[in-house]
Amino acid sequence: MPSSTPVTSSPSPLPAGIAEKARSAPDGEQGQPVQPVQPDQQEVRISVNQLQVGYGSYVLMHDVTFDVHAGDIFFITGGSGCGKSTLLRVLMGLKAPQSGNVLYGKTDFWGSNEDERHQLVRETGVLFQSGALWSSMTLAENVGLPLQQYTDLNDEAIREQAKLKLALAGLAGFEDYYPSEISGGMCKRAGLARALALDPKILFLDEPSAGLDPVSSRLLDDLILELRASLGTTFVIVSHELASIYAIASNLIFLDAQTRQVGACGNPHQLLHDPGTAPSAMLFLTRGERSHAETDQTETSGDSEPDKGTAL
Repeated sequence: MPSSTPVTSSPSPLPAGIAEKARSAPDGEQGQPVQPVQPDQQEVRISVNQLQVGYGSYVLMHDVTFDVHAGDIFFITGGSGCGKSTLLRVLMGLKAPQSGNVLYGKTDFWGSNEDERHQLVRETGVLFQSGALWSSMTLAENVGLPLQQYTDLNDEAIREQAKLKLALAGLAGFEDYYPSEISGGMCKRAGLARALALDPKILFLDEPSAGLDPVSSRLLDDLILELRASLGTTFVIVSHELASIYAIASNLIFLDAQTRQVGACGNPHQLLHDPGTAPSAMLFLTRGERSHAETDQTETSGDSEPDKGTAL
């Protein structure tokens, strides 16, 4: 249990200087900063080709093709039941596809043996929707668990690494708190810190904003941007939150539940003006925004055009 002594200076939800902390080598010499990672954005981290996913004979999605480049904040979007989470499980190595390929770099993930897949998965981290923290462990113990399992670090080094990752997530000073003693947004950031424990190249996030209020959701978006800028991490995020999509997404795919195919792929701002964007994807991307724009136009024009509709 944490000390009963009150915390004299609680860290802010997203403290300034996260990038500076990330550039500080924990096991290096003092005063030797590590420069931010600048990923080669032409490098393809994940390539999905003609993927078909489903359960048994049921097909959720087919002909799914897209690339995730280094440094991308890549969103998988779509309506409920379209297969977003199932696709994420295939990319994470938790479920085999019915057909098609998932390449990590140039390596065919599902065409590799179990040992090779295990090595590829070691280069990724996962933030589950609920945070999935062990309630009987402190935040530092939760973050240190992957290091205990997959490294030869001693207990002291593991705790130092856990403190660093928690600081990166804006939780410096909360190492000895239990999940039940912090807020939902803080649990999400602690889960993100644990996902960063092994310094992955790719982070998979499943509905990271689920259950968060708008302010906490925005702070989490800012944290993702900070981590991408300071660590060069590539993000693959399942979400239907338009605010987050427009704020941080560099690319996305929209899964159309009706056609069971990809309805749109690209930068969300560019897709809004692309005549090739599927109507279902356009409806999703303009949810609420088009009606607001038309309402504003109607209000400024007064009653001169009484028959002009404002709904989608």
